[in-house]
Amino acid sequence: MPPYLKGGAAIGALLLICCFPAQAEEKLTLERVFGSPDLAGPQPRALKLSPDGSLVTLLKPRPDEKERLDLWAIDTRTGEQRMLVDSRKTGSGAELSEAEKMQRERDRSVAGSTGITSYDWSPDGKTILVPVDGDLYLAALDGKVTRLTDTPEGELNGVVSPKGGYVSFVRSGNLFVEPIGGPARQVTQGASDTVSWGVAEFVAQEEMDRRTGYWWSPDDRLIAVARVDEGPVGIVTRTAIGGEGTKVYDQRYPAAGTPNALVELYVMAPDGSGQVKVDLGTDRDIYLARVDWSQDGKILYVQRESRDQKKLDLLAVDPATGKARAILTETAKSWINLSNNFRPLKDGSLLWWSEKSGHGHLYHVDHGRWAAITAGDWDVRDVVAVDEPKGLVYFTGNRETPLEQQLYVTSLGRPAPAKALTQGGWWNDAVMDGAASRVVVTRQNSDQPKQVYLSDTTGKRLQWLSENALTGDHPYAPYVAGHAKTTFGTIRADDGTTLYTKLMMPPLEAGKRYPVFMIHYGGPGAGRQVTNTWSGALNQYLVDRGWIVFSVDNRGTPDRGKAFEDHLYRAMGTVEVADQLKGVEWLKSQPFVDPRRIATYGWSYGGYMSLKLLEKAPGVFAAAIAGAPVTKWELYDTHYTERYLGKPQDKASAYPGSDAVDDAVSIRDPMLLIHGMSDDNVVFDNATALMAKMQGAAVPFEMMVYPGQTHRVGGPKISVHLWHTIEDFLARRGVAPSQ
Repeated sequence: MPPYLKGGAAIGALLLICCFPAQAEEKLTLERVFGSPDLAGPQPRALKLSPDGSLVTLLKPRPDEKERLDLWAIDTRTGEQRMLVDSRKTGSGAELSEAEKMQRERDRSVAGSTGITSYDWSPDGKTILVPVDGDLYLAALDGKVTRLTDTPEGELNGVVSPKGGYVSFVRSGNLFVEPIGGPARQVTQGASDTVSWGVAEFVAQEEMDRRTGYWWSPDDRLIAVARVDEGPVGIVTRTAIGGEGTKVYDQRYPAAGTPNALVELYVMAPDGSGQVKVDLGTDRDIYLARVDWSQDGKILYVQRESRDQKKLDLLAVDPATGKARAILTETAKSWINLSNNFRPLKDGSLLWWSEKSGHGHLYHVDHGRWAAITAGDWDVRDVVAVDEPKGLVYFTGNRETPLEQQLYVTSLGRPAPAKALTQGGWWNDAVMDGAASRVVVTRQNSDQPKQVYLSDTTGKRLQWLSENALTGDHPYAPYVAGHAKTTFGTIRADDGTTLYTKLMMPPLEAGKRYPVFMIHYGGPGAGRQVTNTWSGALNQYLVDRGWIVFSVDNRGTPDRGKAFEDHLYRAMGTVEVADQLKGVEWLKSQPFVDPRRIATYGWSYGGYMSLKLLEKAPGVFAAAIAGAPVTKWELYDTHYTERYLGKPQDKASAYPGSDAVDDAVSIRDPMLLIHGMSDDNVVFDNATALMAKMQGAAVPFEMMVYPGQTHRVGGPKISVHLWHTIEDFLARRGVAPSQ
């Protein structure tokens, strides 16, 4: 288990760790870091157990093209692996629709990937629905693949219905349902440039973790379908400037304080008949957060979130009439975080996740009575499975330390301490079969990329599915000898709050001081830097070059409880900046750090943080890189921005103090601005607003833009260019390590 060291006590241990140089057999290059095969080894995604538990299916990158994913299966009895669907042989090579490209971009787990990025098991376990290059295929377990659709428009959100009677998908903004073995039928009407059925709107995909816009009842009898009208939403002209031409897209983008899409919900039969509109209330300016069915299909549960995100109602809807009643309501003074942990139980009671205690915990709710299932100064992350016959719930959380994640099991019906089923020293994720009879665990830590194993419900490992040992012909094996250990520590914020830090260092020479590459994100909701997870080969490359790599998770980041996150409420650009500067203060007190050569880097919210750090602390950093930064929060989307800052038009608006454009005229330190010119998330207007302000005030800065690149800016060659650009900038500014 890695050491979790506190404050100054960490220094001596760091020197002991780092003063014995490792003899690296090979040094990493950027070309190898971003090349194929992936240095982390096979990185499985979308792990699922077949309905009978005999197979584990997963998406796996190709050795010669790590961005391309194929569908594989592992036999849980023998460990035998085989490819089920080869995306190269199956796909047509057709270009994806803009809608599917943007869906993938907003799903961070598959952003930048090609080939197969999702799939859906049939309930009988005999076939799998697989989308490839915009069309749908049905794959049998013997390797036979049948093409279901062959259209120029492309299909989105394809699934097999719960009982296996139908395949459904969205085409050209309308929902289609295809009986197995029969022709597809369009079941909604009226799609247009602004109206769509069955697709999640922009903010639902980007900010709410809702990926679909339709939901089958468990008996295949009904479908709940969202109708989205983007007519009121403002247009951002997104110019996709590419190396060989330019395309212009009028993207509906709901900027903070402006109208959202109007979302309605209907219930209908699989042939589209008997449409019933769900009563979502008189206020149309709300968010459709989650939709679920009861196990018997008699109740449709809808989570309705207020525009200011301070109120969340759980509605019980009669699918025959559309009438709804609120059976549970959560309120907050700041905002309510959404989760995917709601489970309707067979007896009519509910499993619910709430932060009402100050931390995210599970509750059994029965006829309005709440019974706590978990409690304490820690947070439940995800419900993995519920075993109702045995009265058990399996979930992930961080009871022992916020730096790690474990799988736990506890009782549904009576207070009992949760039992950890995974080992400390690892960050663990898990999936289970529908019967909650076995577990597929994916674990990693700072010294070991993802491993996958099958376990029973006691946590006993039954077999490795991917041991991914860093030996033999593993892609990372040549670099293991020079691998830098990660050391975790703590510092104190101004108010005494404990903040966790992460440090990677090259072998130290006595009396020598080293430059620091400080990596930050700092925003709420996601993007933590300090976790006991594999940080990728890029950090090791920086250490190989002679950098000390350092991060601190400031107040406002998730997984530390609501009060810790609430520090940023209507105060972006304040405490998170102060906490990062506390990290710099600690760095500068260390005898092995060159205080004149500390560079800082961040992307997205981290890019915004780079700007705020330079604005609020001139002279502290030798240089900063701001990647795809939000510069004016008025330009960012409603659901994220208003959650933390309210609306721009509110009295005593928090926007002027949080924005980064006006104060950019005070920047005096070297800055490199980077942005993808086709960014649909942090739109390019953020960069042009900053550029215009700094140029108008004759404030120097450097910039690199990437034609055709979105918010991610990446790919085998693009990533190499990006990081060579960063290295060149830092070298010219005299910050780079001495070689």
